[in-house]
Amino acid sequence: MTKNTNNPYYNLFQKQKTNQYKVANSTYNQRINKLNTLQRAIEITFRDDIKEALYNDLGKPDVESEMTEIYQIVGDIKYVKSNLHKWMRNKKVPTPLSMLGASSYIKYEAKGVCLIISPWNFPFNLTFGPLVSSIAAGNTAIIKPSEMTPHSSALMKKIVQSVFSEDEVALVEGEVQSSTDLLKLPFNHIFFTGSPVVGKIVMKAAAEHLASITLELGGKSPTIVDSTANLKTAAKKIMWGKFMNCGQICVSPDYALVDETVKDAFIKECKTWLKEYYGENPETSDSYGRIVTSKHFNRLKAHLDDAKSKHATINSGANSNEDVKYIAPTIVSDLGNDASLLEDEIFGPILPIVTYKTINEAIAYINTKERPLALYIYSKSKKNTKQLLNNTKAGGTCINNNIIHYANHNLPFGGVNNSGIGKSHGYYGFKAFSNERAVVKQHTFGITELLFPPYTGIKEKLARLTVKWF
Repeated sequence: MTKNTNNPYYNLFQKQKTNQYKVANSTYNQRINKLNTLQRAIEITFRDDIKEALYNDLGKPDVESEMTEIYQIVGDIKYVKSNLHKWMRNKKVPTPLSMLGASSYIKYEAKGVCLIISPWNFPFNLTFGPLVSSIAAGNTAIIKPSEMTPHSSALMKKIVQSVFSEDEVALVEGEVQSSTDLLKLPFNHIFFTGSPVVGKIVMKAAAEHLASITLELGGKSPTIVDSTANLKTAAKKIMWGKFMNCGQICVSPDYALVDETVKDAFIKECKTWLKEYYGENPETSDSYGRIVTSKHFNRLKAHLDDAKSKHATINSGANSNEDVKYIAPTIVSDLGNDASLLEDEIFGPILPIVTYKTINEAIAYINTKERPLALYIYSKSKKNTKQLLNNTKAGGTCINNNIIHYANHNLPFGGVNNSGIGKSHGYYGFKAFSNERAVVKQHTFGITELLFPPYTGIKEKLARLTVKWF
């Protein structure tokens, strides 16, 4: 640690390192009290402030703030409180007969000092969600939220300071350099939510200290609509899932793979639902948000310009207003394979439509890309659904719906390879922040002692018998 003494966060890290065993040995009741205090802060004390901050940063409607931020955090806390006593218990496991006289169990112990780096698209949810798991497992934590949502970051710092002492949980604001400085410190576990590009940087930094990591990344999550799907229902759910939070969601349907025989009918249904949700002019709708920064606005505008230059069909939307960082809910079809919309994760309110002739063709197209965080299937065909599930890889999947798997605390959430490493939520989040410590306790004479040196012919025979029978 000597080389880190000039690090601006060295003293804060040291405070938490010194305090880690006290926090790790906190009782079930003490952890529940912390979770209760955090829940009251989110659900009652700062509830209106949270909605105001989200509106200022993202133009997020109150209903979306309630459901995708406040509800998710409070629901996570309630679920953890209902199960923590069971999770904290030592887990007995069988002991082989060859170790007669001993018993075995797994002790779930805190990893130690953790770093949580959270993104801007759901700043409260994706900051406090991992923190809940960290508290449940008995860790100390330093949080670095995104600088792109300054109102939310400032409020989260206020909330953290009102609930915790900084030797247990602290929040650090700042630009990219702050994250760089933090990543130089020898954390025991790093939980990062963001892009695969930055995820690789985090993984490299973690490797310097052999820190364990959880990476929640993203990717181009495909949405398959086959010829048997209920098009009206599929369009209703896809338009909701795609354009919530202006499409700035890691599990958003990134592109739609539609059977060519139902393409026109599907697009017609999508346009009907867009009008139902956001009216004739979504820019004036109270139900539609905004792009987070001008940089992201320009990135998305460049995607649209690229599509137009390559003579794609704009089925809906594409109009924008840079002054208020508004891009209309947009549907694009007839794209060439070289279109940037089909290469990069969109992370915005643009849905490309790609057609296919057979399910095998759709599967082949999906598998040309990196493994996604989510994959969605709209179909009435059990055969097609099974074929898609068995011949693709994804972090999670919904059948005849999208996004909602995130809200089920009983399911693990996370990606695979390029879309993430490790799982979170509920028990899986508790495990991510815990070391599963193997413990064997010897109660009586152990028969393995019969095989201690010096080795003799009899002991060789006993060893052979052990191999054969045990």
